[in-house]
Formats: sequence, C-alpha cells, structure tokens
Amino acid sequence: MLTEDGKHLYVSYDEYHNLIEKLAIKVHQSGWEFDTILCLARGGMRPGDILSRVFNKPLAIMSTSSYRAEAGTVQGHLDIAHYITTPQGEIAGRVLLVDDLADSGHTLHQVLDLLRTKYKAITEMRSAVIWTKGLSTFTPDYQVEFLPTNPWIHQPFEGYDNMRPEKLLEKWKI
Repeated sequence: MLTEDGKHLYVSYDEYHNLIEKLAIKVHQSGWEFDTILCLARGGMRPGDILSRVFNKPLAIMSTSSYRAEAGTVQGHLDIAHYITTPQGEIAGRVLLVDDLADSGHTLHQVLDLLRTKYKAITEMRSAVIWTKGLSTFTPDYQVEFLPTNPWIHQPFEGYDNMRPEKLLEKWKI
C-alpha cells in the first residue's frame, strides 16, 4: 500500500510473493532462455530463490551491501563480494541477475560492470527487479512496478532487522 504522500510503500507477504510471481511471468513471456540466476544478497535472495524454483535453474549468490547507516535506511559505501557462490563451479553462459529493486541504480551498475570485467565466461546478462524507483540511473530488463515518487519500501520481513534472539525468546515464552 502506497501512502497518500507517495513517500512510503508498505508491502505484505502476500503482495511480495505476488510481485515475484509477476516478475517470473514477465521473464517467461519474454522468451529469453537463461542458464543461471544470480541473486544479489540480501535483497535479491527471496526473489532469486523463487525464480530459481519456478524456472528450475541453479541459483548463484553474490553478496552486496550498501545500506548500513540509520538502521539500513541510508545508503553508504558499496561492498561487493569477491566471489560468487554457485553450485556449478564458475558462473557462465546466460545469466539472469536478480535484485529486489533498482533504487539509485548504483549497485546494479557496479555489479554488471564487475561481472563483465571479471567473469568472461558469462555470454549474456539480463536483469530483473520487483521495483524500479524514478530516481534510478539503471533500467532493468524486467521489472514489475515503476515507482516515480521514490518511496521508501517497507518489505514484510524488515521486522527481523531489529529482532534479536532475546526478543524471540520473549515472544515465544521459551
């Protein structure tokens, strides 16, 4: 649900999964065949996992991080992992790069540049995200929603950002 001022988008678990399914449909309807899904952790892990299951393709993972300050609401320095975790040795062939959103576009630009430079066995890449914000400098190949007002997206699992084992013990009275 988008707030009236357009500054916040609140997404339920059901809506989130429906959006991932719509993303899968967009990729499928394009007719593009790919060999591997590469998701960017953490935001792309849930969509990547579901797309991997739907398309029955191996899931590779690359860890990136840029949101650290202010409980993850302020973008900081971008860290990109030196290695990709993949079940098939080195990533190669046609790769679908998956993340949850194209926010500023910085992360996706940097990752694609790194992949083109460092992973010569990749023959083709396309990108898929759930959301693209209006301010993004990156245009993904596949997206479900374009958000011209650049809202902060409140994803359903963010409650765990401040959840610690002690809070779980208290919640479950264990």
